[in-house]
Amino acid sequence: MRHETLYHGSPLLLETLRKGSTVTPFRGLACAFAHKPTIVSTDDLDHIDHNGVQPGYLYVVDEPLGADDVRQHPTSSAPGGYELLTNRDLRLRLVVRLSPPAANEP
Repeated sequence: MRHETLYHGSPLLLETLRKGSTVTPFRGLACAFAHKPTIVSTDDLDHIDHNGVQPGYLYVVDEPLGADDVRQHPTSSAPGGYELLTNRDLRLRLVVRLSPPAANEP
């Protein structure tokens, strides 16, 4: 069973995350994806650049997870464990609504 918190960022208001969606144990990475970027890059998890401009939502998976509920994203360019795919629908809990980043900062 997985014990870490898994996050999902989206520009959509959601209650359920569908099978095949992306989750991450890294809050900052999920926040970046909440703004619907087309480019995300990072040297480390303290500095994440992206070009997203939409407001978004940060969620946490709100149910216990078994070992087979998520898997490594097979085509991610991020290091192992950064981006995971869901193997089933998962219940979400909204953490915060995120404002779009300022024009001069991610």
